[in-house]
Parts: sequence; C-alpha cells; structure tokens
Amino acid sequence: MLTVTGLIKRYGARAALDGFDLTARPGEIVGLVGRNGAGKTTFVDVVTGLVRPDAGQVTVAGVDALRDRRAVRRLVGVAPQDQALYLPATVREHLRLFGSLAGLRAGALRAAIEATAEELLLTDVLDQQVGRLSGGQRRRTQAACALLPAPAVLLLDEPTVGADPTTRRALLAAVLARAAAGASVVYTTHYLPELADLAATLAVADAGRVIARGSQAELLAGLPAEVSVGFGDGVPPVRVNTFDPAATLAAVLSDGRQPESVDIHRPGLDDLYRSLEGLTSHAA
Repeated sequence: MLTVTGLIKRYGARAALDGFDLTARPGEIVGLVGRNGAGKTTFVDVVTGLVRPDAGQVTVAGVDALRDRRAVRRLVGVAPQDQALYLPATVREHLRLFGSLAGLRAGALRAAIEATAEELLLTDVLDQQVGRLSGGQRRRTQAACALLPAPAVLLLDEPTVGADPTTRRALLAAVLARAAAGASVVYTTHYLPELADLAATLAVADAGRVIARGSQAELLAGLPAEVSVGFGDGVPPVRVNTFDPAATLAAVLSDGRQPESVDIHRPGLDDLYRSLEGLTSHAA
C-alpha cells in the first residue's frame, strides 16, 4: 500500500508539491492525471527517493520511505517518464541488474527474467544491446525493469508515450496482472482511454495537490457532451451542450433537414480540468 500525506516541495517561490495527498491500496490502479506542471513527476521522484520533500510523509507497505530509503528500493518499481537505459547493455543485463537490486538471486532471478521477457514480448531480444532496439522495445525494456521484481508499489510515469499498439497492449496487460497479484499501482498519463482499459480510479492533480478523486464515471458524470450538426451551404453548425446527446440530436433534426455532418464530443480530461479550475485558487 502507498500512502502519501501533505507533501510539500518548493523550488524558490514555486511550489512543485503543495499539500499533495494520495493513497493507492493493494490491487488498486490509480490513474494520476493533470496538466504539465501539476506535480505528477515530482511526486514520483519523492516516492522513489530522488527528491527529498520539504514536508510530508510517504509510507510504502508500512515502511517510512523518507527514513528508510534502502528498504523502500526493494518495495517500489518505477518506470520514469524519460527513458533511463544503458544503451551498450543488453536487455538481459538490465533485467539482471534491477532484479539483483531488488534482492532476487540465482534461479529466482533467472526465472523472473524469462517470465517478464515473455510477458513484455522481449524474449527474442534479451541478448541484444538496448541501443539497437526499436522505440517500442525500449519502452517495454524500461517497464520490464520496474515490473520484474513484483514490487509492492508500482509507479509508471507516462509509460506508453510514443509507444506502438503492440507495446501499449503488452504494457497494459502486464500492469493489470501486477494489480491482480496485489500491487498498488500509480499510473500517470494524459490518455484517458488507457485508464478506462485499466479500470483505474482517477486522481486529478493541479498546482501540486490532488483536487479530485473517484472513478472515471463519477468524475465525468456531471459534465455535458457537445452535439455538433453541420448542414453545409455556408450555414454555421448547430452546437448544443447536453446531458442527453441522442435526444438533443433528434430535436435538432426534427424539422426534416438532412445533416452534412454530425459529431458528438464526449467529455474528457480537458473538460474535467476546466470544470475543476478554481478549486486550487486558494493556493495562489
């Protein structure tokens, strides 16, 4: 279980984290979303010990992460936003290194390497240098380093940025498997459909704190869709915000006119962010 309470991290006058609270229970996938600069990556850096906060608490599986960084390293697996791989080393060497750091030895380490490589479609490239791999293979290698030790807490920061569909499917399947085995997962992304595929709960970050938490359905339920109907001939399209797109579309077309185009925009992350603006104004 991961529990983060009251994290504060300032760089001069700027607060990267300003009272950041987040909990991820065993078996739960938390989708951490927010615009750039919301504090998501700084949160990951604090939990993994790369950055020391000015205030706050971090507990990982009952261990005080700010006091006992060595113990926490064996409890947390992290795939950072930027690729952090050794290009001359092979995939197998990467997995052996990260597995060893997590305490795996001998047969257990070899078995974990083979299983993780198969899971993330890396078996055929285990002995290739990372510098010779495709972008998708590198993404899977970085994720494999985090997943291999079966950590209690898994932090994935934009793990599918630029990934091909094969990489995306393999990564999402692996994340679901780790959560099913009891890991607490925090998954940061700007891509809402991925979080739907993961059945993740959402935590919305803004200005260095979490300002909303709930399921995707709960957080988007109060936001309207937009129905846009175009009729051509230079006539501006009809646009209506509505909670019942089907009924609205029927009403717009009730006069018998034939539409040239119909578009229904369902609420997404940008709409959610806009609806929550102002909740952090007190932090200014």
